Amino acid sequence: MKDKTQECIETDVLVIGCGIAGGTATLQLADSGVTVTVITRSKEPKETNTYYAQGGIIYQSEDDSPELLVEDIIRAGAGLCDTRAVRLLAERGPDLVREILIGKIGVTFDHTGHDEFSLALEGGHSVSRVVHAADTTGRAIETALLKKLLDHPNVTLLANHTAVNLLTPAHHARNRLAIYEQPSCVGAYILDQDKGRVIRCLAKCTILATGGLGQIFLRTTNPPGARGDGLAMAYRAGARVINAEFIQFHPTTLYHPQAPPFLISEAVRGEGARLVDAKGEPFMQKYSSEWKDLAPRDIVARSMHHEMLEQDTTHVYLDLHSYISTERIHEHFPNIYETCLAYGIDITHDLVPVVPGAHYSCGGVWVDEWGHTSIQHLYAVGEVSCTGLHGANRLASSSLLEALVWGDQAACHILSHITTLPIPDREDIPPWQETGTSLPDPALISHDMYTIRHIMWNYVGLVRTTRRLDWALRKLRHLETDIEQFYQVSRLSDGLIGLRNAVRSAIIVTAAAWENKNSVGCHYRE
Repeated sequence: MKDKTQECIETDVLVIGCGIAGGTATLQLADSGVTVTVITRSKEPKETNTYYAQGGIIYQSEDDSPELLVEDIIRAGAGLCDTRAVRLLAERGPDLVREILIGKIGVTFDHTGHDEFSLALEGGHSVSRVVHAADTTGRAIETALLKKLLDHPNVTLLANHTAVNLLTPAHHARNRLAIYEQPSCVGAYILDQDKGRVIRCLAKCTILATGGLGQIFLRTTNPPGARGDGLAMAYRAGARVINAEFIQFHPTTLYHPQAPPFLISEAVRGEGARLVDAKGEPFMQKYSSEWKDLAPRDIVARSMHHEMLEQDTTHVYLDLHSYISTERIHEHFPNIYETCLAYGIDITHDLVPVVPGAHYSCGGVWVDEWGHTSIQHLYAVGEVSCTGLHGANRLASSSLLEALVWGDQAACHILSHITTLPIPDREDIPPWQETGTSLPDPALISHDMYTIRHIMWNYVGLVRTTRRLDWALRKLRHLETDIEQFYQVSRLSDGLIGLRNAVRSAIIVTAAAWENKNSVGCHYRE
């Protein structure tokens, strides 16, 4: 890796985030001779949503077809999917799994004894088509991808660097006549956390790959960095945002007083595990006679919510040991077994306490089939974007494939015209002007984040009402005013940037939920 610490970085392409979406785009660009600067707010570049993905990635089986996958995705998405996006993924996805994940970066997926891929069945799928690496598929992909990026001569990866704002001439250029031109992006202001200073990164094209926003909710499967950074930055820059009300709650996260929320993969239910009450009695047949425990996630999560209200309990249970052999549990779910065991739960003998958690944002920054946003030279890939693939609800294990496909699509589109684009003029984009002098109090940041998470969980969660949403909007807008004043008088920190982005993302989600009066998919209005 090259060390770039100067006040202004110039690069062909800036990629913000290094999960499967940003990493795929970076690798495809770098292999074609394009210089790419990748930044991540984490000290450890692997700390991404991708790294924590357990279940797997959609591939294909012998009795599968693109048409069948299209049907499953549209059914899960409650009919609101963009059929162009669905067909693109169904037709290109399996080939890219072979070409990039298996062929180029060498991910080893589980095989059967006959040297064929071990394919899992997950909720909403009509056939077994999900490839996996035990229950740590995301870790296998992210580890292999990062190794390629770190060794690549055309890639500069800057960890501990947080994007502050996207650079748009209409907002930042010294030439104020730029406000009359079509909105465009020329890079970003970036906080070097180690040195405590903001640098400019000027790029011909910029790719947002910042992941999701689960951390704006009290319970989530997402890592700490999933604060809605990319969504908020794109919104401030003027990008179009759609479908933000569709937040998918994963039905099964570990519920334990001493444990952080931990995802129990849907593949567990694909192997036969059942959701049960405190007496060990299965209940999903009451809510979905056809799919039972493998119903789409919004149905399962709301069914659990109803059971918890009816039984006046804080959680329900997942029963593995009655339906899956001990040997198969150890073979297919070693990470889940070890994590639960660390908290005194032996999944080969005990019921596992579970509760729904915010898992995936189906909406986001609008993009076309090439990952291009409504702002020139700005792309968005992965969970921060809305391709239209998921509609009102995401089909299990489709997000990693979407990130792979649109990461490649964005790279292809950039390669088609990047040689004709000039590097932005550094003299036209002024250095960052620090307005604050005092160091932000981490306790205040933590308190405000706590407030946001509780508002979102209690009032913009699984079940929404007009009164709850009205109240949430008033509280969040008032809080945003206070946070913005705090932001203006404080020196920048990663925590302060994240807080500002989190409250804006929370308002975006809540406003979209308020505007959509119809219950559909994972947006449920009482």
